[in-house]
Amino acid sequence: MQGDSPDWSVLNRRRVLGLGAASLAGLAGCTSGDGDSSGSNEGSGGSDSTESGSGSGTGTESGSSSEMSGGRLRLAQVKSPLEFDPIVLNDVPSLEVSQHIFDGLYEYNEGTELVPQLATGEPEISNDGTRWVVEMTGDATFTNGDPLTAEDVKYTYEAPVAEETENASEYNMIDTISVVDETTVQFDLKFPYGPFRHLLDLGIVPMSVREEDKEAFNTQQPVGSGPFEFVEWQEGNFVRLQRNDDYWGDPVPNLAEVEFVPVEEATTRVTTLRNGENDVIKEIPPKLYSTVRGISDASIDEVPGIGYFYLAFNCNEGPTADPMVREAIDYCFSMDQAVSNYVEPTGIRQYSPLPASVAEDWNMPVDEWSQIPHDKNIDEATALFEEAGVPMDYQWRIIVPPDDKREQIGVTVSNGLKEAGFDNVSVQRLDWGAFLDQYVSGSEDDYNMYTLGWSGDPDPDAFTYFLLGRTEDTLGVTNGTYWGANSDVGKQAAEKFVQARQLADREQRRQLYIEGITSALEERAHIPAYNLKNSFGVKNYVEGFASHPVDQFHIATNHNNVSVDK
Repeated sequence: MQGDSPDWSVLNRRRVLGLGAASLAGLAGCTSGDGDSSGSNEGSGGSDSTESGSGSGTGTESGSSSEMSGGRLRLAQVKSPLEFDPIVLNDVPSLEVSQHIFDGLYEYNEGTELVPQLATGEPEISNDGTRWVVEMTGDATFTNGDPLTAEDVKYTYEAPVAEETENASEYNMIDTISVVDETTVQFDLKFPYGPFRHLLDLGIVPMSVREEDKEAFNTQQPVGSGPFEFVEWQEGNFVRLQRNDDYWGDPVPNLAEVEFVPVEEATTRVTTLRNGENDVIKEIPPKLYSTVRGISDASIDEVPGIGYFYLAFNCNEGPTADPMVREAIDYCFSMDQAVSNYVEPTGIRQYSPLPASVAEDWNMPVDEWSQIPHDKNIDEATALFEEAGVPMDYQWRIIVPPDDKREQIGVTVSNGLKEAGFDNVSVQRLDWGAFLDQYVSGSEDDYNMYTLGWSGDPDPDAFTYFLLGRTEDTLGVTNGTYWGANSDVGKQAAEKFVQARQLADREQRRQLYIEGITSALEERAHIPAYNLKNSFGVKNYVEGFASHPVDQFHIATNHNNVSVDK
């Protein structure tokens, strides 16, 4: 979801941790680490959904070839995928499956660096950063035997916009795409969009196959050029992939088969790991870390994700439009303590909108930013409230989505306000429909504060422009803070975020982000809270499994190749 002109108005739900703002259909898949052991998160609390139609995942139906070639892996997801076409999908469970079916021009290494996949090397960049030329290997083929050509790449990148999909705004900075020859494609951008590199991992689809029947391609028979090919899907029960024995690339997977099964309730997921029903399970809530660590034949594989959870203020209306009031609220509680109590060890404290890996890669002044939030001091809080003229009978409204961790952050703030002398403080845990309607309204009647999470590409743009911007595709769409409505500092920071995304020079972008983020933290438009880890319970007989900050996990890539030996 990129862009800054008025026509770029569609929210990409894949970026939101635990919610999707375009429609409720995508909510089921966008948790990206939001579950907990109570079963009270959205979509959780159901029975074990792995029983129907999928078997145990540890049988011998794959035969001796499976045993000889790395075995069969059964992986428990948090929710069921919804679809598999890279052009239209935008939920995390679907992405977790499709990334093994489709190859992109580039892929991530074990960290956040993109390396060639279909491409033969680095893109050739010219015209002040607006022209990107990518040369591809001529060896790649789809699983139906057709060669993968530059025409397929052009089609794949044009389709989200041409078909007005919910992913359209991710690619609207592209002006034209040209086929130079069968293996070379040229992207010309409307402006030198700095983060464009991170869009070059999109899975390439075969134009001829998809155009025959787009719905069947999406849900019944997706055809890609990746290391695995689609076999069968029963929504809510399982997705089954098998090794692409004719895979053009390297490595050819060790695994003969991978089966993805949704197990929404966290305690049940852990039980299936303990008893061997599943070989890998995704997402370990804080209360269950010790349980998983206590399983003698399993371990935890985890890495901080590319995400950001935060407390946001309504800077449009009400007392929280005053930065003095926002500072007073910061004095009402300790975010350090709240994260320690309710998030660790499944997440880590974060002091800016940028995930740790992004901040480190860009050499951001995190140590300075970590000094901005206050320790709890009720006396300082009450003095600021009095100076700001907030009446003690004011009715505070904090809204939170259906997630225990974020609700506990809201309750912590509420308790601090009560200690400061306010009696009318409510924390309302809303279902996703109500939350989506309210958190972007800018109305004091709907909220003074909210808690939310966001994920994106490993670039500062993903965590600044969309959450703290003031363009038509952010205000009331991805941004319920409205910072700048009563603040010239906010308006100037938002302008810096727009400027930064339209520059090719990394150091110029870095300086703009430092200035804008520092202003946001000092004015407390947000109070950053934490980032979750992509965590997995893994049986000891599974070799080579790798959690990943962007892709959630890797099975057969440039740096790992999973096998199962049991």
